[in-house]
Amino acid sequence: MKKIYFILIMALPLFSFGQELVSVNTEQVQELQGFKMYPNPVYGDEVYVTTATNGTKQIKIYDVFGEVVLTDRISTNTLNVSRLVPGVYVLQVTEDKKTMTRKLVIK
Repeated sequence: MKKIYFILIMALPLFSFGQELVSVNTEQVQELQGFKMYPNPVYGDEVYVTTATNGTKQIKIYDVFGEVVLTDRISTNTLNVSRLVPGVYVLQVTEDKKTMTRKLVIK
């Protein structure tokens, strides 16, 4: 019985010192101000993406497997999604080094 306690007491420092806190993504995330995307779900061929500055936007759309299915750069607020089949996607909008990610449903 004393051997078990001795082993536990010797192993305790290994468990307590073997775990260190790791900080992930300590950088502040900057989101687009005034971001709006409509309609969602999409029944037609266009999605409207607006921001407070309405500058040129880099658009990437991912499918559920994480594959990029559409890449576009728009200077207006209209994005043509007629090439996409009905389903659930992830829309990523980048403008002035700020990024927003939203779920997009195509009906």
